[in-house]
Amino acid sequence: MALLITDECINCDVCEPECPNQAISMGETIYVIDPKRCTECVGHFDEPQCVQVCPVACIPKDPAYVESSETLWAKYRRLQAEAA
Repeated sequence: MALLITDECINCDVCEPECPNQAISMGETIYVIDPKRCTECVGHFDEPQCVQVCPVACIPKDPAYVESSETLWAKYRRLQAEAA
């Protein structure tokens, strides 16, 4: 499951540099997460780093992008292959 930044985002800029997949970028008014790139940090960390650093707790799981652990691992491997 990809993560989602809600409209409670205060644009504090701490989440974007923490994302190992470059899935976070500035949207029209708040930061957004690209579900094609978000692996919830699977393959990099035990916990999603953006969630860990967010001071307002505005990054829940996105119910529109339900993914199994296996799917997240496959996405991680695909992103790593693209980066190579």
